[in-house]
Amino acid sequence: MIAWLEGGAPFPPLAHALVEPNGLLAAGADLGPARLLAAYRQGIFPWYMPGEPILWWSPDPRMVLVPGDIHVPRSLAKVIRHRHYTVTFDTAFAPVMRGCAGQRNGESATWISDDILAGYTRLHRLGYAHSAECWMDGQLVGGLYGVAIGKMFYGESMFARAPDASKIAFVHLVRWLAEQGFGLIDCQMHTAHLARFGAHEIPRADFIARLEKLIAEPQLAGPWHYHVENGLEHSA
Repeated sequence: MIAWLEGGAPFPPLAHALVEPNGLLAAGADLGPARLLAAYRQGIFPWYMPGEPILWWSPDPRMVLVPGDIHVPRSLAKVIRHRHYTVTFDTAFAPVMRGCAGQRNGESATWISDDILAGYTRLHRLGYAHSAECWMDGQLVGGLYGVAIGKMFYGESMFARAPDASKIAFVHLVRWLAEQGFGLIDCQMHTAHLARFGAHEIPRADFIARLEKLIAEPQLAGPWHYHVENGLEHSA
């Protein structure tokens, strides 16, 4: 059994999370800024499908990437150096979320519902949720979004409408986060795609210990200003 959250009820201890499905901790509550920020500060995130109540997760182990340790495959590094593109941050948050919500691989539903879109858009307006966008010929062709608290970044989802577009945005964001002193990116659960960039799994206890230190660092409030064309930075 998992806890049902009503009103301002706190999250249960992470030790109560289920082993199967891995990390399911609680259900219910809402997607208001206070609830979402409380969740992320405790290493918890929402994920649920249409027709389900809001489900809250904290898997063990946890997939993470240290920004300064990113590995960029040689073929992608060549694309980043030579392809014509523009990368920006926080200029098209809602369109990026809608891009991430687009149906992929024949899926009939997406977990990024209107409620998720509204909840994270509120966080964006408060300076906590951020997007990285990749543009080609003036068109948004890829990007990703996530949440930042202190010097901790929580990746949520990415999308691409052109080859390598989301990867280009991702690499630019990770390198920039490293420059700003961010210590960790939460990738939530294992994927081979993120493992190729150097992401790896760590025990949940280690993740929480590192998270607690990083969220105590000064907040880098949004919107974040970043504008790069063909590898050359421009003032934003």
